[in-house]
Amino acid sequence: MTLKPNELLNVAVAAAEDKKAMDLVVLDLRGISLIADYFVICHGNSDTQVQAIATEIRKRAHDEGVALRGLEGMDAARWVLMDLGDVIVHIFHRDEREYYNIERLWSDAKVVENV
Repeated sequence: MTLKPNELLNVAVAAAEDKKAMDLVVLDLRGISLIADYFVICHGNSDTQVQAIATEIRKRAHDEGVALRGLEGMDAARWVLMDLGDVIVHIFHRDEREYYNIERLWSDAKVVENV
């Protein structure tokens, strides 16, 4: 079974929320970028929390039959990047999120409300 992009987005967001991801933001990249349809951006307050968020998203995606296309940064847990195809997830450590501020870099994208 293949998930539609918005269904995959809901899986990733629910998994992140279950692990208490902080300041979760979803950006709609459709019509702006060919990279993906959505960016999910959040942060954790510790390396352990960042890893727990990423692990839960990976588990839930796997349970839905979605193959993880790429995973970077899991060991350092300062900025974990997860490529789920139509959805890219950025999980930052709190300090790195403020520093990189990728929401500003993608300011042309609409913020998705009520995910």
